[in-house]
Amino acid sequence: MCGIIGIISTNEVSSRIVNSLKKLEYRGYDSAGIATLVDGNINEVKCEGRVDILEKDILKFNLKGDIGIGHVRWATHGKPSKINAHPHSSEQVSVVHNGIIENSTILKKFLEKKGYVFKSQTDTEVIAHLVTDYLKKNSLKNTIIKVLKKLHGSFALGVIFKDRDDLMVGARRGSPLAVGYGPNENYLGSDSYALKSMTNKISYLEDGEFCIIKKDQIEFFEGNGVKINKKVMNLSKEDIHYDKGDYKYFMEKEIDEQPSTINDCINEYVDRYNNQINIYNFPWKINSFQSIVLIGCGTAYHSCLVAKYWLEQNTNLDVSIDIASEFRYRKVRFKKDCLYVFVSQSGETADTYAALELCKKNKMKTCAVVNVVESSIARDADLVLPIYCGQEIGVASTKAFLGQMLVLYILSIKISFDQKFITKKDYQSKIKNLLSLSNSAKKTLKLDHKLLNIGKVFAHAKGCMFLGRGYSFPIALEGALKLKELAYVHAEGYPAGEMKHGPLALIEEGMPVVVIAPRDDHYKKTMSNMQEVIARGAKVLLITNKNKDEVVSENIWEQIEVDKLNDELIPFLVTIPLQKLAFYSALEKGYDIDKPRNLAKSVTVE
Repeated sequence: MCGIIGIISTNEVSSRIVNSLKKLEYRGYDSAGIATLVDGNINEVKCEGRVDILEKDILKFNLKGDIGIGHVRWATHGKPSKINAHPHSSEQVSVVHNGIIENSTILKKFLEKKGYVFKSQTDTEVIAHLVTDYLKKNSLKNTIIKVLKKLHGSFALGVIFKDRDDLMVGARRGSPLAVGYGPNENYLGSDSYALKSMTNKISYLEDGEFCIIKKDQIEFFEGNGVKINKKVMNLSKEDIHYDKGDYKYFMEKEIDEQPSTINDCINEYVDRYNNQINIYNFPWKINSFQSIVLIGCGTAYHSCLVAKYWLEQNTNLDVSIDIASEFRYRKVRFKKDCLYVFVSQSGETADTYAALELCKKNKMKTCAVVNVVESSIARDADLVLPIYCGQEIGVASTKAFLGQMLVLYILSIKISFDQKFITKKDYQSKIKNLLSLSNSAKKTLKLDHKLLNIGKVFAHAKGCMFLGRGYSFPIALEGALKLKELAYVHAEGYPAGEMKHGPLALIEEGMPVVVIAPRDDHYKKTMSNMQEVIARGAKVLLITNKNKDEVVSENIWEQIEVDKLNDELIPFLVTIPLQKLAFYSALEKGYDIDKPRNLAKSVTVE
């Protein structure tokens, strides 16, 4: 979380820092700030709230300078406020920080004894005073080396110095940090997206490294000060102009983009002429692993849950799934014949990246399913499977979720055929069904009009439930998560068969309940569970797929029917109405749909 930008140039930088912060605002929007050097002074402008407030304040103060740093914050230490907003400055330095300094309390006491006065509640202010203290007796380079050794936890740092208007410093441990190259100027950013409008030449700091950036030079160092060379990457500029178009919200646009993003992803992996799946550079023989572990957080974890069903259905692999934040702290018994798959939209999710590092340390086979191919997870995994869904700005993931599921489904079919678990006829039949998915998704979006009024009911509910079996159970979890994220309604997802083991006690007259019941092998059982909640007063929204047989029940409140497709592909279609349901519920309440409270897009802290 949090977004960092730094620019050192021969020209004024504040307006470009603000423009970059607007691109980074999906990473944090509790508060924002900027600091520049002018005539040997550090000038700060900070605000609580969004970057557009900051921009107005900067115009009032006429902030100048050809070197500066900026920040958008997602609060960790200290509530969102102007005083806690970054940058944090001492008499000598100004610092922006993404991450958490775990020993900040100890360091603060040490610095207070030396006479340093703290203004904020943040851990970041410790860094500013610590750098100031070390600068009294050390060179700039040695100061950075010693300060980094003192800091425990995770961080990406951008630092400018009152007496050095010719340079800025960047450092990384855990949280991502990119460096950009330009003509007579250079850049620092927490991700490449904020830098793409200025350059497509990027280098990435690895854990423990720092850099000294000047207008015409960038030097990289290991944590001990040994100078190193860095590879310069040329990035695609295809996402630079991604905007809302005719939509009011990015999320609404991203939901509606799903048919085309499904098609784009399929085009990357499916050879339509030969009717086969191509995963290039697959680095292992198919018999070299007998089990697979899928690892993710939040929505990505839900995509792993769906994939577990596909892999168990279509392969002979032993399949397990794990929440990344649990996996990394358990005593895992690693197996050489296991493939570990890490799923993350940003490719920077802190817990997922740490789980990957743990697997790499133990020399395991690793695969990344990500949306950002330049990300830390993508760079470190043995195999990268991009989801090709394009930039996703809305904090609550929609098209990236479908993209994650799609790539995991394609991987399951690939493994299944290579294992000779399915026949060539079945393999090609699955591919044929897959090619019809985009069109079915397009039809599902046309159900939009029904969900507008349904969303109003869910928006004002005290609580609600989402029920499903089989493939539909993880989708129930995802539907509940979306409603929580966007409309701030207490929602729970359950396996439909578990209701009688406790959750039925929560059902009361008028409670809205979503029942996801496609006409698959679980249909009749799920319908029985649906009747149990109706009998206790629930208002049921049934989401199923089209069939000649009508659902026989006089007591269903509302019903949504998606296209008829192969059972394995139904999760893609029933997801879309749940995304729309959450969207319209939040719209009814007047909430900021793209930036829900307390959340951020790229989760780069534990």
